[in-house]
Amino acid sequence: MDKILEGLVSSSHPLPLKRVIVRRVVESAETPLSQAQCRAMFALSTRLVLQGPDPFQRQVGRQVLEAYGRYHRAEFEAFFNRGLVLGLLQRGYGELSNRDPAILDYIQAGLRLIMSCPSVLELFELLQVEALRLVCERPAPPLCARLCQLLGDFPQCLPRGRKLSLAFCQQLVRSIAHFQSQGTREAELRLYVSQVTQVSGLLRSVWKAEPDTLLPSLQELFAVISAADTSFEPSVALASLVQHIPLQMITVLIRSLTTDPNVKDASMTQALCRMIDWLSWPLAQHVETWVIALLKGLAAVQKFTILIDVTLLKIELVFNRLWFPLVRPGALAVLSHMLLSFQHSPEAFHLIVPHVVSLVQSFKRDGLPSSTAFLMQLTELIHCMMYHYSGFPELYEPILEAVKDMPKPTEEKIKLILSQSAWTSQSSSLPSCLSRLSGKSETGKTGLINLGNTCYMNSVIQALFMATDFRRHVLSLNLNGCNSLMRKLQHLFAFLAHTQREAYAPRIFFEASRPPWFTPRSQQDCSEYLRFLLDRLHEEERTLKALSSAKTSESIMNEESQTQEAIHKAQVFAEAPCMGSEERTLIEKMFGGKLKTTICCLNCKSMSQKEEAFTDLSLAFCPPTSLENVGPKCMERSEVKDDYMVQTNTLATSPTGETPLNNLEVNGGCDTIMNEGTIKDFSTEPNSENTTNSELHKVQDNRDMSQRLVGKNTLSVTDLLNYFLAPEILSGDNKYYCEKCASLQNAEKTMQIIEEPEYLILTLLRFSYDPKCHIRRKILDNVSLPLVLELPVKRATSPLAVVSGGWSIGVEMSDIGENLAKKLKPSGADEVTCPQLVPYLLSSVVVHSGVSSESGHYYSYARNVTGSGPSGLCHQSTALSLVSPQDKLLTEESPCTVVENELDTEMPREWFLFNDSRVTFTSFQSVQKITSRFPKDTAYVLFYKKRNSTCGFNTSSANGLWVNGDPPLQKDLMDAITKDNKLYLQEQELSARTQALQAASASCSFRPNGFDDNDPPGSCGPTGGGGGGGFSTVGRLVF
Repeated sequence: MDKILEGLVSSSHPLPLKRVIVRRVVESAETPLSQAQCRAMFALSTRLVLQGPDPFQRQVGRQVLEAYGRYHRAEFEAFFNRGLVLGLLQRGYGELSNRDPAILDYIQAGLRLIMSCPSVLELFELLQVEALRLVCERPAPPLCARLCQLLGDFPQCLPRGRKLSLAFCQQLVRSIAHFQSQGTREAELRLYVSQVTQVSGLLRSVWKAEPDTLLPSLQELFAVISAADTSFEPSVALASLVQHIPLQMITVLIRSLTTDPNVKDASMTQALCRMIDWLSWPLAQHVETWVIALLKGLAAVQKFTILIDVTLLKIELVFNRLWFPLVRPGALAVLSHMLLSFQHSPEAFHLIVPHVVSLVQSFKRDGLPSSTAFLMQLTELIHCMMYHYSGFPELYEPILEAVKDMPKPTEEKIKLILSQSAWTSQSSSLPSCLSRLSGKSETGKTGLINLGNTCYMNSVIQALFMATDFRRHVLSLNLNGCNSLMRKLQHLFAFLAHTQREAYAPRIFFEASRPPWFTPRSQQDCSEYLRFLLDRLHEEERTLKALSSAKTSESIMNEESQTQEAIHKAQVFAEAPCMGSEERTLIEKMFGGKLKTTICCLNCKSMSQKEEAFTDLSLAFCPPTSLENVGPKCMERSEVKDDYMVQTNTLATSPTGETPLNNLEVNGGCDTIMNEGTIKDFSTEPNSENTTNSELHKVQDNRDMSQRLVGKNTLSVTDLLNYFLAPEILSGDNKYYCEKCASLQNAEKTMQIIEEPEYLILTLLRFSYDPKCHIRRKILDNVSLPLVLELPVKRATSPLAVVSGGWSIGVEMSDIGENLAKKLKPSGADEVTCPQLVPYLLSSVVVHSGVSSESGHYYSYARNVTGSGPSGLCHQSTALSLVSPQDKLLTEESPCTVVENELDTEMPREWFLFNDSRVTFTSFQSVQKITSRFPKDTAYVLFYKKRNSTCGFNTSSANGLWVNGDPPLQKDLMDAITKDNKLYLQEQELSARTQALQAASASCSFRPNGFDDNDPPGSCGPTGGGGGGGFSTVGRLVF
């Protein structure tokens, strides 16, 4: 029968005839045959199956083998023995290689036929060994897939025992790593993917049946992808294994990988890069989940070098995956995480910027719902990155044009996304041995490191930084090549806005801006520092303008003559009665106002007037009698409940001689209150005090009267400013010398604000000089702060010459011996017109914590106020009016009600508390209650922003490139910030690796939450306020 069949299949008869005869041969399998005949039929059918030259012969071989093997099972069992199978697997069959998948097809068919025979157990044992040997030989995808199919159908052939089973899994993983597709056509690729799926499916079955093999298999997988051997690149087919790893194991595995000291940086970088390559695998699931988890894990242990290298290496590849719909979701997830977390430099984002427009246009052309959804996600991501790295119009303009029709996320949403995505915001719960990351707080704001009793500077700088329009002007200045103080302030502001550090150390700025009479590492007055700083910036800008003008007009002069000419021009410039708006310095534009003082002789009625410029008003405390006599309206305004107002401190400047900085301190008839922070004449001893006996007498009177205010109605800033603007009678020792009368006469002095500043700075004079003890005591009276106030401004109809010869920092009446009682008499000199009420919004509050000017601590509350913004920042409730008493314009509504309305509209998380390195969210309610909870903590310097004014500063540029409201940074500034951010990440990484960050190292006394209920924000311990229990503790205070 075998000879007939062999001759038939090789004959030239028609194929239909052959099939008929083959059917007869198959049917004859039921007839009894001798053992030799059966063996001959099995040999022939085996040869046809394995060596048939055409599909017909191979099909005939399978049909005959199956039929005769079924009916002659014993004979087939004897034929299909261990020797045959072993020979096929090790030597092949004739010219057929043992690595041909047909061998495994034949063996699988044979196993089905003898499944019920005892000898099959012997074959199972043989195949267990041979299967392990085969995978160790790195079979090609077709053979490996066929083997896995056989093992899947006959799991008895899988290697048994933990050792063999584990070895099989590990070797199968390495076999997959060697897979390569042999074709590029779609059909070939689909076949390749199905073969890989077959292999990974077998591994999943083994892992499920024997869980102990899973973790070693994954360790083998990591060993493969982390290998540094450049001659071998593992196949992306390994991505097919990821979907079979339980997601519950993410935490365990990531902890194991990121904290294993044996895993070198190069290995981790290589592994992460190859995992990112897996995003190209079309059917892989959860690859992006594991990639992002590993990225976060590395950030948690502060291995930033790896993250930087991998991001820069792979960001373009990930972006290119967005072109392919099958892998687009995973690629977009990884791209978003990589870009949003890479916040120290625009380098990664700028690598993909050139390709964004073409991808956006492709999505738009598709018009598919899925493409539109992805486009919206991509647009949100791009807006976040352009917001974070503004200042590159040549790069961003085409993108903005391409996505102009897409929804734009709100600024609040962008800030939230960025704050949650930064490397330094990742949870560090994985490595329990490491302390919490010292990245930026959830506020997104940067603290300032205390360099040794420099809280006075830190609080002022944060208040100036939060003066939004001023900050934007400073950042927009082109100061390249200039080493001015303004340049250093611009540098500091840029770092506060863009650094990744939790807190920045302003050493360079401190050394450049510290007044020469300030003793390093000793507590100083923040108001004095603020005035000195603003004056320095103002004078520096005037000098630079004069020098620039001199160099332009006198280019042919030698260097010496140019310098002399510049000095002369600077002097002329300083003596000029007024400057045009285009010639005003930035300090004048932001903080400069004008005050007109009028003195009327009560004998001849002649009047003398002068105008003086100011950058801040120093408000003295008014005695109770003044409140009683200013008018009933004032008393009504002062009846304010503690629950809705903020307490403030007052501080004054000591008198100075005539200097270019002549400070005009307004005592307003109150006792002279000596301010530690006075700008002295540089030609005199900085610490000298020019106090007279009358001044000392007034100080004592003021202290006594202020003490009588304790327990009475709370004063408000309204009362202090009304008192500041109230007329006063000059009589007795303070009589006015009238030139017309040519003698000392009683006179009335009034002050009016004729030009309001963009930012109104109010210093509350709280440190009074005690002549008995020769110390400055702090007045702890409660003073309420309105969120919104209206400043009375009586604009001059014709400009008057400025009598004072220079720029005035602060306001101080030259007549310092006023009679308190006489000041309270009503004015009868002339009838005044109603002033214009200019609304202001509370922007910042600098708080002094302590009981004396020689000790204590400063911190500040602040919010972003631009003057024209959402109602949350520019409260639309009825404003508090601040007008002089003679105008009788004080509204009858209680300020308590006004502030209640304002608090109802307060935006959540609008206020920030800046306490040196620490920045936290707070609320206006916390600002209100600070003094009631901690009596030594009182507001000191107040910043108010004029509402509905942007100082001529367009914060929403036409091209939309000022996406975060701030102007783009100069290239050198951006480069410096990028360099420092990289350095910071390296520092964090080094600290983590050496485990230098111990949990106990957080020696700061602040509690993470709820400190308001215990110690005040400015405290360093239970005593609070930094002042300890009294004046004897000064020597041991450290801030």
